[in-house]
Amino acid sequence: MPLRPLSVSAGLCAPETSPARADATFKVTMVPGDGVGPELMTAVKDVFKAGDVPVEFEEFHLSEVQNMASEEKLEQVLTSMKTNKVAMKGKIHTPMEYKGELASYEMRLRRKLDLFANVVHVNSLPGYNTRHNNLDLVIIREQTEGEYSSLEHESVPGVIECLKIITRVKSRRIAKFAFDYATKKGRSKVTAVHKANIMKLADGLFLQCCAEIAELYPKIKYETIIIDNACMQLVQNPYQFDVLVMPNLYGNIIDNLAAGLVGGAGVVPGESYSAEYAVFETGARHPFAQAVGRNIANPTAMLLSAANMLKHLKTRDLGGYCTTGDFVHAVVDNLRFRPRH
Repeated sequence: MPLRPLSVSAGLCAPETSPARADATFKVTMVPGDGVGPELMTAVKDVFKAGDVPVEFEEFHLSEVQNMASEEKLEQVLTSMKTNKVAMKGKIHTPMEYKGELASYEMRLRRKLDLFANVVHVNSLPGYNTRHNNLDLVIIREQTEGEYSSLEHESVPGVIECLKIITRVKSRRIAKFAFDYATKKGRSKVTAVHKANIMKLADGLFLQCCAEIAELYPKIKYETIIIDNACMQLVQNPYQFDVLVMPNLYGNIIDNLAAGLVGGAGVVPGESYSAEYAVFETGARHPFAQAVGRNIANPTAMLLSAANMLKHLKTRDLGGYCTTGDFVHAVVDNLRFRPRH
């Protein structure tokens, strides 16, 4: 039973597009990335092929560590993403060596597409028991400024200054995204994570913006928590959290901590949004280079990201009439009943 071709709609913050024709195939940009990324993408392509999913991937290999990165390749990827609006991406590994350019290709992709909101839904998998079961929380991270602004310099020999950028415009934007997400998904609480007790101006501005936006959503409870306490509380009692919103670095740390609560980087999907584009990837970004070629990398996170991508393209509440469940059943039916050759 192949998936029915469906109408296209945009995601949480992207504008709606025209419905696709009945015979439409959705074009999606694919960037496999480094480490086990290409193997995980192969798993996605195999499942899509088995399920007759009407998606055509435009594949680009962009890698700083495999000598497959250049301005020309970056522009090719950007052109494809801007045309297709939707992409799947593996982790593009960032070398630690300084080679004259502070901003990695991963960061440059996010900035050029203005992928300001990263969303990681940490959800316990049925049948996979961990220390904390039945978890269901969402981490929303601003990822175009903060500590990852690539503004470092040596002021005098042996002294490096690294600038953290927090702006009112982007802080209000990510806060509004978090409260809109909570409203749409039926969530009851948003918690802003910060370190305003130390970074009084930068994180203080972020907190102020979150509080201003919270006043516009009186039905959603608003709380704040300091980042170090948030890490401890997540380990001790993660059930107290619902939606968490935070600046860049804190989100990177919390994404990985929370993924560890439900089984690790291999089981948590993620997605990044701008006003126009959506990129689907793993929630905890690791190349897992030591597993390359050994056929041991867990494809669950990437497959869940692929399912979320289909939901973004096709679900009923976004204008279509196919659910993620329909997709899963279609894959199972195809695998079960397709004749073997």
